[in-house]
Amino acid sequence: MKFRFLLWMMGRLMAKASRVDPAFQQQLAGKDLVFQLHTLDGRIARHYIVKDQRVVSKSGPYTEPAFALGFKDGAYGFATFTAKNKQLAFMQGIQNKDIQIQGNPALVIWFQGLTKFLAPKKKKPVEKKAA
Repeated sequence: MKFRFLLWMMGRLMAKASRVDPAFQQQLAGKDLVFQLHTLDGRIARHYIVKDQRVVSKSGPYTEPAFALGFKDGAYGFATFTAKNKQLAFMQGIQNKDIQIQGNPALVIWFQGLTKFLAPKKKKPVEKKAA
């Protein structure tokens, strides 16, 4: 359930960033593709449509995504996306065959670059005035 929610929320965050964040829009420039994140058993799947510097997400699998990331199960997918060192978690998962890549691996690297824009912005501490 957490993984399904995470995939939905990522779609919402990417859709918003594609409307308001110029740096995110720059990453989408020239891309016209569909990618998918799913569990290997097919029980959870969500696809993301990138077109005209916008992202739209839809529930369910897509017939021919440009790339797809399959996770052994929802718990593993959630743990990977929420790990402190995401890059290490992805690399270990791929080596252990707990994460499978279908399609263009270069696009997977592009997608990982997109995810850095989705992290919440850290608020600057408010300075207290001396009385």
